[in-house]
Amino acid sequence: MGKKARKERVEKREDFAVKRSREKRKNALVAAGVFGLIAVIVGYSVYTFMSQPVSTPGTPPGAGVFGDEHEHVSVLVRIFGDKFDFSGPAFQIKNRWIHFEGRDGDTVHRHSSGVTSGYLFETLGIDLTSECFIFPDGREFCNNEDYSLKFYINHEPVPSILNYVGNEGDKILISYGDETLEQLDEQLEELDSQIILK
Repeated sequence: MGKKARKERVEKREDFAVKRSREKRKNALVAAGVFGLIAVIVGYSVYTFMSQPVSTPGTPPGAGVFGDEHEHVSVLVRIFGDKFDFSGPAFQIKNRWIHFEGRDGDTVHRHSSGVTSGYLFETLGIDLTSECFIFPDGREFCNNEDYSLKFYINHEPVPSILNYVGNEGDKILISYGDETLEQLDEQLEELDSQIILK
């Protein structure tokens, strides 16, 4: 083999090495671009997922993230002067977002921001409006000429509690009947004396 043939062979090897090196560089750049694009897509997806409120089946309307709050509210319901007892099994922990628990029928536990008192009664099967209090068994207590449904939040009369989100230590009275102001004051005093369990 002559000098010329050796030189051609060396040039071919060098050309092959250069081509091979270029191909490797090109493939590495393409791979880096693909991985970079994947990283951007994954990053955007994670950001979007984390910034959106989680809405799972059974989430109350307007609720925040489960566990973002844990508030306790005292509730007293009096129908014709008789206290309604929420301590029975039929009314205990019917929903994880807002409920009565521990055989206590006086303290409502709210485990998320934005969960209303109306939602609590809905989970208990009680149809509550500003005009009526309807028990799961169908008994209705609605406003009429003789009797009325009254709502108080922290001693203040309000037209309804349906959209009210209770804060720590709030006290809610729901009273139905023909009570005098003195009788309502007695119910509010009873509400004040209820211990809020945490």
